[in-house]
Amino acid sequence: MSRVIALVGSLRAESITRRLAETASTVAPEGVEVVIHEGLADLPFYNEDLDTPEKLADLGAVTALREAVAGADALLLLTPEYNGTIPAVLKNAIDWLSRPYGAGAISGKPTAVISSSPSANAGRWAKEDTAKAAGIAGASVLDDVDLAIDGIVAAIDGAHPRENSQIASDIADVVTALTGTALVDA
Repeated sequence: MSRVIALVGSLRAESITRRLAETASTVAPEGVEVVIHEGLADLPFYNEDLDTPEKLADLGAVTALREAVAGADALLLLTPEYNGTIPAVLKNAIDWLSRPYGAGAISGKPTAVISSSPSANAGRWAKEDTAKAAGIAGASVLDDVDLAIDGIVAAIDGAHPRENSQIASDIADVVTALTGTALVDA
């Protein structure tokens, strides 16, 4: 079974971004498990002074994140757009995953990014910034997998995104492409 860890760039329990991650877990192809990683709100801001064996012993959220991503076959990053860019919580998670530099849990990990926005821009700035940060951190970002959902609020009209057949199909395509890469690399 292929395991994908989903990191959600919104902390709000009922956020559309979280619901997109939930959709990914329900539309994943057979043999693929998409797990939403909980605990990003518990991560302290990345600080190299905290990134020592002694201090990490007291930072269970950091250890859990690193272990979850290291043990996964692929990484799915889902981001809304906050003030034209990536939310701090998602950037912070990428920063923690990038260390130790060149050997962090994100290093070489097949990664895809999904963005959404109520605007016509579809969160593309956040998607591009997320892909850039993940790539610089060492992830193997899939350049040919592109999903930026515009007008998301109107598209789901108060329903769960999985109830929109086009959105569910597009997310399934991303997960399929991501796990296809993960299975080839495995």
